[in-house]
Amino acid sequence: MAPPEIHLHQGDLPAGLTLGDSVAVDSETMGLDLSRDRLCLLQLSAGDGVCHLVQFPLGSYDAPNLKALLSDPGVTKIFHFARFDVAAIRRYLGVDCTPVYCTKIASKLVRTYTDRHGLKDLCRELLGVEISKQQQSSDWGTAELSQEQLAYAASDVLYLHQLRAKLDVMLAREGRAELAQACFRFLPTRAALDIAGWNDIDIFAH
Repeated sequence: MAPPEIHLHQGDLPAGLTLGDSVAVDSETMGLDLSRDRLCLLQLSAGDGVCHLVQFPLGSYDAPNLKALLSDPGVTKIFHFARFDVAAIRRYLGVDCTPVYCTKIASKLVRTYTDRHGLKDLCRELLGVEISKQQQSSDWGTAELSQEQLAYAASDVLYLHQLRAKLDVMLAREGRAELAQACFRFLPTRAALDIAGWNDIDIFAH
């Protein structure tokens, strides 16, 4: 497979860039606490082997082109573990990211024969692709990202369209497509609850 084509942008997507009616999205932050750890990078791909990375200068989230895309109701945003990314986007970019598709939720609804629902596991089983997670815990706040970081960031979005297609077949086969859609529609609310302090509390529990 040819290496991905990676475009690094500072602060925003270029004006006029179109990524079709579905775009794979992922985020890199300084850590997993959204009240503390800032959003550093957003990755996007139309599923065509091209990845656009938007790097945010420290504390600067004025990205009108990116925000317009993320909130466009005509563009489905595909994530893996959308709960975190949608919350990070809401917290730092101030937009509700809809509509959303989450490959991790879809996997949990149909791959009930396993408890391994990581992106690496999905790519291996459904696509026969091995992806590296070596750069997962690196410093995403640095001004100069390494080639290894760029390649890692790109790998997180390059396969989401293919995974969605495979998972959609399984969801339809098992009669769980509408259940998945209902979960996806709830994700912006789940993200809002996380930001508001209910991240570790199951409000549906007794």
